[in-house]
Amino acid sequence: MSVGCAKGRGLPVSLGRGSCVLIYVGPWFRMKDMNQTSLAAEPSRAVIGALWMVLAGIAFSLLNVVTQWLTMKLAFPSASAAFWQYGFAFLFSLPFLRRLGLATMRTRYPWRHLARVALAALGVEAWVAGLASVPIWQAIALVMTSPFFIILGARLFLGERVGPARWAATAAGFTGAMIILQPWSDGFGWAALLPVLSALLWGASSLITKSLTGIERPETITVWLLVLLTPINGGLALAAGFAVPTGATLALFLLAGLLTAAAQYFLTLAYAAADAAYVQPFDDLKLPLNVLAGWLFFGYAPAGYLWLGAALILSASLFIMRNEMRRERKPA
Repeated sequence: MSVGCAKGRGLPVSLGRGSCVLIYVGPWFRMKDMNQTSLAAEPSRAVIGALWMVLAGIAFSLLNVVTQWLTMKLAFPSASAAFWQYGFAFLFSLPFLRRLGLATMRTRYPWRHLARVALAALGVEAWVAGLASVPIWQAIALVMTSPFFIILGARLFLGERVGPARWAATAAGFTGAMIILQPWSDGFGWAALLPVLSALLWGASSLITKSLTGIERPETITVWLLVLLTPINGGLALAAGFAVPTGATLALFLLAGLLTAAAQYFLTLAYAAADAAYVQPFDDLKLPLNVLAGWLFFGYAPAGYLWLGAALILSASLFIMRNEMRRERKPA
């Protein structure tokens, strides 16, 4: 899913994978130094990194269940749901923000930061609205098309060269999405496109983040996202008709915020423990984990075509990731 990486430490700025926005200054935009001790020499670190990634996937799967329960079962407005979920996640992130300080926001590129966070917020809105309309298994499979939008955007807007292999992988990924969507079937509804829209918006935000990683400190990129995302979500919620949770609904939103913060922390620990090239494939376990969660809590039984479409998306995504990792290892 990467279109380029930079070296450095990952920071807890992702709001999720397949449950929220992927603006993590980590797996797609920075890798651990390739001169570090090999994983073969430190198998325990490899295992620990994989375990943290699996725990992150479990947390995000539970988060998707909570979000879908709130929006689909309890009919809580999706725009307000996005605000409360990420608002509580912001509160749980305050210790991190306090450690960095608002002075970290000093930048010569404020409009670029504002644009990427606005796109991320719109992606969040599309994702939560999607979970209010389509089964978890379908949403998670379709949002995994984000790396293919990143490749298209990198070619169109960043002028990056996209070789035949990456074009073929991108075509395979979108073919998989079409198999899952089945727009030619009678059962197709436009709401099914919401996860794809979120993938497009997050891909666009990721491209702007990529353009900033070479000129901004990761801490600056982190704080801008944390500070701006909740107010933007709040404005969108007000425009759509603001709703205030009470009772059990409020408790579920607190749980959603906690799961968001916890899952992000697990991601950070995973990338701190091992190379992105090693732990990233474990992130793709989010698909079966979400299928299982949807079956346990909602009784969703995905059709057989899901697995064919998902296999195309997963294979293309893994190919792109491995290809980018090999490119990063080549001497400049």
